[in-house]
Amino acid sequence: MIKNAFAYVTRKSLKSLIILLVILAMSTLSLISLSIKDATDRASEETFGNITNSFSMEINRQVNMGTPRGGGNVKGKDIKKIAEAEGIDDYVKRINSVADLVDHDIIETDETRAGMSEERAKNFGRTVMLTGVNDSSKETKFVSGAYKLVEGNHLEAQDKNKILMHKDLAAKNNLKIGDKLKIKSNLFDADNEKGADETVEVEIKGLFDGHNEGGVTAAQELYENTLITDIDTAAKVYGNTEDTAVYQDATFFVKGDKDLDKVIKNLGKLDINWREYNLIKSSSNYPLLQQSISGIYGIANKLFAGSLIFAGIVVSLLLLLWMNARKKEIAVLLSLGISKAKIFGQFVIELLFISIPAFIGSYFLADYTGKMIGNNILQKVTGDIAKQVAKQASSSQLGGGAEVDGFNKTLTSLDVNIMPKSIVYVVIFMSLVLLISLVISSTKILKKNPKDLLIDTN
Repeated sequence: MIKNAFAYVTRKSLKSLIILLVILAMSTLSLISLSIKDATDRASEETFGNITNSFSMEINRQVNMGTPRGGGNVKGKDIKKIAEAEGIDDYVKRINSVADLVDHDIIETDETRAGMSEERAKNFGRTVMLTGVNDSSKETKFVSGAYKLVEGNHLEAQDKNKILMHKDLAAKNNLKIGDKLKIKSNLFDADNEKGADETVEVEIKGLFDGHNEGGVTAAQELYENTLITDIDTAAKVYGNTEDTAVYQDATFFVKGDKDLDKVIKNLGKLDINWREYNLIKSSSNYPLLQQSISGIYGIANKLFAGSLIFAGIVVSLLLLLWMNARKKEIAVLLSLGISKAKIFGQFVIELLFISIPAFIGSYFLADYTGKMIGNNILQKVTGDIAKQVAKQASSSQLGGGAEVDGFNKTLTSLDVNIMPKSIVYVVIFMSLVLLISLVISSTKILKKNPKDLLIDTN
């Protein structure tokens, strides 16, 4: 039977080659689709790794409008109550404030200069945004990838009078790690409600990089004009201490053995005016990232299902034509007393001789083309999302800056590799499709007796 199967496949080389190419193409597409899904899983886990089991405390803007400038006004005492609650492992709190560089200049562009009046240039010509944080490695803009530490070390809870500076701002002012500079309160800042006029000397602990993805209208929206500071420094420029300061928000990390939803639910028992706040799972702060992941999954699923369905239809048609051309041969075999089961077994072996080289070839072809197809799919998905964001931004007149860019973060790359489990899945699913196709195409013919088959050939 094996000998006969091999002889037929080699003798009918053109027909065999056509079926092999169909199986090769469909197996390759199936393998690529599974590999894209696997790459998306890895990218998702890597991106969400630090935020999966965490939640943010933000103000409820329906009843709490925040600071005069529209920032958060989360109370420090409420943050402390949650931080001490059962199930909380760690937390990060942030203060957003404004200060002026003393004897140093900010980064400006043609666009920011064009939008700056003479009065604004006088009042905010050296103004930078401060983000005070007790652990900069877990600060939202670093977690989202908008900022990346390129030199030095992150800020920690015990740091005082320390900052992280954008490398371009440091280069413009000939500053480096270890250098000291002064920042002072801005009396024209709406959030400086106490009219604080403090000067703080700070030391550069690290340098970060990152650039705006969208356009900006004010120099303070540029990544380059933000200083990441310790909590004490950001509070002091407003005349506050760590205890009296108001916070933009806070992120809490739940212990690994605790259920995030249950921990959030239990916090409702704390003596906090929950009407003023919202607790939001941190993963929800990246809706476009989730949208890009879902979009890639959707295309990969369609590609996988489509390749199986297409392979089933095409192979069934080819095998049906193949069987019709073999009616006389099948009639002779039946006349010689060879059972229908053995004849069908020969067909299975023939298909194995064709499909095995196709499966092997699909591995190399998928490995060669997978990255290209994966990144094309990624570009299509993120391109569609970018158009959607641009349309929404133009209609809502959203500002720029790292907070907005972090919110709008999507997947930027896929590391598509052909995994062994993907090969196994493709072989199993494609083999089932081929077997079903063979059953469909051969059943009707094998049901007939030799005489009917010989009549059909005439």
